[in-house]
Amino acid sequence: MSLLLRIWRIMPFSKTIQLLIMRLFHDEFLIGVVGVIFNDKDEILLFKHTYRKSAWGLPSGYMKGREHPLEGIEREIHEESGLTVSIDEEMKIKTDRDSARLEICYIGVFIGGEFQKSDEVSEAAFFAFDNLPLLPKKQVLLIHEALKLKKK
Repeated sequence: MSLLLRIWRIMPFSKTIQLLIMRLFHDEFLIGVVGVIFNDKDEILLFKHTYRKSAWGLPSGYMKGREHPLEGIEREIHEESGLTVSIDEEMKIKTDRDSARLEICYIGVFIGGEFQKSDEVSEAAFFAFDNLPLLPKKQVLLIHEALKLKKK
């Protein structure tokens, strides 16, 4: 288990403190990647994260140095779950002024694999849009936008 994950579990740091700690281990700024991943029934892949307040959420993570964002989200999903996805298109780039973080959102499809529990993800499941678990509002809006783009 990573050192940061252990610290997150033991000490309930505020978002500000978490970001300060992340900056100690990362380059000058953070670049996150998020995937809205669909299966053949247009259901959305969600992970039950072990470190977030709202347990369920879209697959996401931080890029490594010199990694292409597309490769970053595919790697993150595989590392955290054992699942293989293919990214189809970039959907949106979001910024967070408070944390100087850039987040690149992608749309992709599930290719295969068997879910493998990890330190960061305890469950993975596909959900229909009208049957989503409780998610952060920003993620629901991303999913809604991805569904609209997919239907074009």
